Amino acid sequence: MIMAAMSAADASTSPHPIEVPTLPLMHAGFVLAGLATFLLGPILPLLSRQWELSDQRAGLLLLAQFTGATLGGATVSRRLPQAFLTGLLCAAIGFGVFALAPGLVLACLGLLLGGFGAGRIIASVNIIAGNRFTEQRGSALSRLNLYFSLGCLLSPVLAAQLAERYPLAHLLLAFAGLFLVVGGAVALELRQPATEPNAAIPAPAHPILTRLFFLFAAILFLYGGLETSLSAWLTTYALRYGSASLVLSQYTLVLLLCGLTGGRALAGWLLLRMRDATLLRLALGLTLATAAALAACANAFAIAALAILLGVCIAPVFPAAFAIFMANRPSSRQAGLVLAASGLGAAAIPWLMGVVSTHANSLRVALALPAATAIALLLISWVTAVPRQQVDLDRHPSSS
Repeated sequence: MIMAAMSAADASTSPHPIEVPTLPLMHAGFVLAGLATFLLGPILPLLSRQWELSDQRAGLLLLAQFTGATLGGATVSRRLPQAFLTGLLCAAIGFGVFALAPGLVLACLGLLLGGFGAGRIIASVNIIAGNRFTEQRGSALSRLNLYFSLGCLLSPVLAAQLAERYPLAHLLLAFAGLFLVVGGAVALELRQPATEPNAAIPAPAHPILTRLFFLFAAILFLYGGLETSLSAWLTTYALRYGSASLVLSQYTLVLLLCGLTGGRALAGWLLLRMRDATLLRLALGLTLATAAALAACANAFAIAALAILLGVCIAPVFPAAFAIFMANRPSSRQAGLVLAASGLGAAAIPWLMGVVSTHANSLRVALALPAATAIALLLISWVTAVPRQQVDLDRHPSSS
């Protein structure tokens, strides 16, 4: 019922509501991509115990998955529906390999391919939506990414409920199968002749300035690292410093994702009422304060409260930043590379946290990295101004 209502609302903002891929399949792909993105966080303690991994070696799993996500976004072509299908099939194969992996090496290879698929899904769907919904783009992207957040939220919930009852390999194989099912549905849609005009996005109205391109690549690199480092290590942090059991620690991540999901819904409403850049900077300032407080926290209740607040604060950053970038009408390759930067940050910064934690013998020390990342994000958003005329192109079509 909720999905149908959201689909109808989104379709009403689009001049071509029957374009392929249809919104229900885009939503389904985003739910699965969200599950994939937050997959490792809840099960990382189980894998570390099963394979006797240090934090530094466990960080290699995160590095492999998000390196794959980076490659998936960076190689998106102009035929975006086909890129969406390729991502679904690669994710199905990759997470199937991860499910059957007997050790770290094969697990990393499976996660590399699975991450590639998830990164291609995220990039292709965001670019399709960014070009399809030209009016109130930030709000539309926020509503679409609400489904991604729902998938992220399901990840620790399902891990807490199912990981103790069923073999992890069986759960991961079922997860890979879901990608295959959605991929089959997308393949059937793409066989229709009417989908051909929608296979490529329009050419950019004007070239993207190099300075602007690198600005948003840096913003999304840091954003990907900030969000993923918090989600990937929060369960382990709560387990070590919050005096909580594994299940309760996994629910701390659930609280973060509840905040993220609710924050995406709130962002969709706020972006109808304020400029994208204003909300972006406000969200970053609040994220910095909350991340710094979490790094100094050692109480289970306080960790839980800060996890919710962090999710709400982080939620508007991606839709606001990407909406500003897409208002400049980049090519699919430029947009894919900017999104790929997010995957690169999601690979590098959580891995670096594992390295710092191992050498400092303190995950709390390593948690200072997300706070530093938030500082860098805020500085970049203020130091480099976005050309106002370009940001407002789609809000004032007559001026283009």
